Amino acid sequence: MLDRLERRRDALPEFARADADRLLAQRDQLLARIAAHANDDGKGIKTRLHGDYHLGQVLLVQNDFVIIDFEGEPSRTMEERAQKHSPLKDVAGMLRSFDYAMHTALFKFVSERPDAREAVEPAGRQWQAQARGAFLDGYDEVARASGVTSARAEMKGLLELFVLEKAVYELKYEIDNRPDWVRIPLIGLLDTLQRSR
Repeated sequence: MLDRLERRRDALPEFARADADRLLAQRDQLLARIAAHANDDGKGIKTRLHGDYHLGQVLLVQNDFVIIDFEGEPSRTMEERAQKHSPLKDVAGMLRSFDYAMHTALFKFVSERPDAREAVEPAGRQWQAQARGAFLDGYDEVARASGVTSARAEMKGLLELFVLEKAVYELKYEIDNRPDWVRIPLIGLLDTLQRSR
């Protein structure tokens, strides 16, 4: 994927090239983070997944939520979608969705008011951190109570692996289909590398 990013770098929108360059400069760190947790993938329970879990799949109905579209990632075969995986893959999908929500709102706002970026980005990042924290707290509470998984500290490495995996998938998708959105997974990968230091 990084080779593809490097080859397509000049075709990216100008506003995304600096982030692409920053990620390419951290190629070794990214590969090391993935390698550090690559053997963790077999740990923990495995179950059927939603497979494409994000905010767009969660509907608010009166005072409850309904989760829709259990078909999985469209790019995967039906056989791949039916395989059991760690439920943390869906958790990673939702965490990446919070990133998309924040950055989509931020980029739209800043496109109309470019001088406001420095003023509004901290609020967006705060919302993002609170949404991620609340979701992880809720997941951890339910998972621990049901005995499904270990505490958050013990699942941190595996979750980081799946967040990186999802962001790499998104990067490929955006490069191929929506280059104007490529900054979102680029920033997500850079942020994940920064958090893991």
